[in-house]
Amino acid sequence: MTQDSPSLLNRAAQIRMLAMDVDGVLTPSDITYLSNGEEIKTYNVKDGHGIWMLGKSGIVTAIITGRQSPINERRAQELEINALFQGVKRKFPVLQQLADEHQIALHEIAYIGDDLPDLDILTQVGLAACPKDAVSEVQAVCHFTTSKDGGRGAVRELADLILRAKGLATIPSTEGLKTHSH
Repeated sequence: MTQDSPSLLNRAAQIRMLAMDVDGVLTPSDITYLSNGEEIKTYNVKDGHGIWMLGKSGIVTAIITGRQSPINERRAQELEINALFQGVKRKFPVLQQLADEHQIALHEIAYIGDDLPDLDILTQVGLAACPKDAVSEVQAVCHFTTSKDGGRGAVRELADLILRAKGLATIPSTEGLKTHSH
């Protein structure tokens, strides 16, 4: 579906929660290890600002990832992400629990993922999205495939779509911008 598709805009207008994978979505698909064993992740600042804008607009934001990394904790804190779940093997039960806690129906949830472990969620939510470089099996079930790769602005594209469909300003109050680097 294109970004102006009435069906896609209708789905996006109903969103009250955005949940995301990390590797291949919030970061490029690369994992870099230093010789001392430390891991390096690269996050996209525009993606971060999109997530922050969603949060400031009242959208619940969450990360559900199969890997464990203290770097994800730091990024979630910086962006004021509502929930972070790491080391998750079966993602849908975690999303269902989070939805129940926030009293949000599945059709009011958007999820963006890029690989096979994301399929269990993507087939259940109201707006399934993936980056342009997602595996073909994921692309086949998604309502929206971004024009950008994971870690390169894909999440921002989805965030802007949701904000636009809901008629929310794409730039919330500038209050707080001085203290936040996204």
